[in-house]
Amino acid sequence: MKHLIRLIISFVFIVSFPLSAAELPDFKSLVKETSPAVVNISTIQKASATERFHQFLGPNGEEIPEMFRHFFRIPESQQDQHPRRRAPQSLGSGFIISEDGYLLTNHHVISGADKVIVRLADRRELEAEVIGSDERSDVALLKIQAEDLPTVELGESKELEVGEWVLAIGSPFGFDHSVTAGIVSAKERALANETYVPFIQTDVAINPGNSGGPLFNLSGEVVGINSQIYTRSGGFMGLSFAIPIDVAMDVADQLKSNGYVTRGWLGVIIQEVNRDLAESFGLDKPAGALVAKVLPGSPAEAAGLQNGDVILKFEGEEVNLSSDLPHFVGRVKPGEKARVEIVRSGKRETIWVEIGVLPNQDELAQVHKKQTQPEGGNVLKLEVVELDEQRKEKWQVGSGVVVKKVGPGAAADAGLMAGDVITMLNGEKVESVSSFQSISASLPKGKAVPMRIVRRGSPLFIPIKIPQ
Repeated sequence: MKHLIRLIISFVFIVSFPLSAAELPDFKSLVKETSPAVVNISTIQKASATERFHQFLGPNGEEIPEMFRHFFRIPESQQDQHPRRRAPQSLGSGFIISEDGYLLTNHHVISGADKVIVRLADRRELEAEVIGSDERSDVALLKIQAEDLPTVELGESKELEVGEWVLAIGSPFGFDHSVTAGIVSAKERALANETYVPFIQTDVAINPGNSGGPLFNLSGEVVGINSQIYTRSGGFMGLSFAIPIDVAMDVADQLKSNGYVTRGWLGVIIQEVNRDLAESFGLDKPAGALVAKVLPGSPAEAAGLQNGDVILKFEGEEVNLSSDLPHFVGRVKPGEKARVEIVRSGKRETIWVEIGVLPNQDELAQVHKKQTQPEGGNVLKLEVVELDEQRKEKWQVGSGVVVKKVGPGAAADAGLMAGDVITMLNGEKVESVSSFQSISASLPKGKAVPMRIVRRGSPLFIPIKIPQ
């Protein structure tokens, strides 16, 4: 009997081992098919660009702070700081998307370059024309004069699933056609200062020089452009981020047609909805994008969106995190109407908004400076005074009261500080000290209510809960 059991165990082991091995990806054929279309990108530029690079990354990479960084050139032990033309410097990678020479890479790879050089898999080096480049998405479209070039096959990044195998080909540290593999760690990641790209997060080893290179699925289709890493050391730490190819191709098509990119714009400043805020707004769970401020002259203002509205859906898509909303809005073509589902004063409403054109950074700064329209012993233990003209002008606040002193109690527990300007409480506008006292006197106990404040010019909602 024991002998029979040992035979069965041996049989199971012999059978199961090749089956599990057969399930592993065959990267060999994938690399052979796709690598000819992957290129190395180098640039010729003045040394002043090198000086800008060294402001945050030293020669050995020791100055990178603990934040997201784009990949730049390979650090050298010696760098000439004189303002003259340099020899070509390897910056990153790219990939060919058409037989007549169009290719994609990252904006930051070619930004500020006087000349862009593309090295093909067959070792030819050709000067590229920059058709267009978009800083907000970090995508650049180049063109080289050549024909019958090998090309990649484009996939659909929206079809990717977390846990799926992916593969990257690029030139980390100048080593052309290096191959690394991993899995999709997460989708639609929002990164700091990267509002309009829902990044693909992977654990594929990505290093300086991989920037602009393709991310492939197991079908050999490009599903993303490797763009950023999270690092403390300047090298790979298991967190890599790629621009979805769907987003990149939309940008590339606009660059090819117009030379620039337009995006949809709603015109609101939003914040995350935490548990206490969700309770104060009568939501079942923390979700949505809380409108902290409606910008003057914006599509949101024209459609009637208000401070304190919580946006739950945009064009039928759930807004689970506030960072989801810019991705959804940016994809809508300016001039089209979008359906926005909100919660206002505890009730669900649907508002139609005609989406505008996202202004550039200078235009946005001017929008933020415009004067907003006025917004209309206490239990909060607050000492408040009337809003003075100086603060109105400095922080662009139409009305409210200024917190002079915070005593121990609900407001202090919520983090209210002296100098904060209270503009709204429990859904009611605060016009003066008397109106504030009246509203606060009628606040419910044991239930969180929203308070809108302006702190050093930045609007913010905080939940206030008066103890039973």
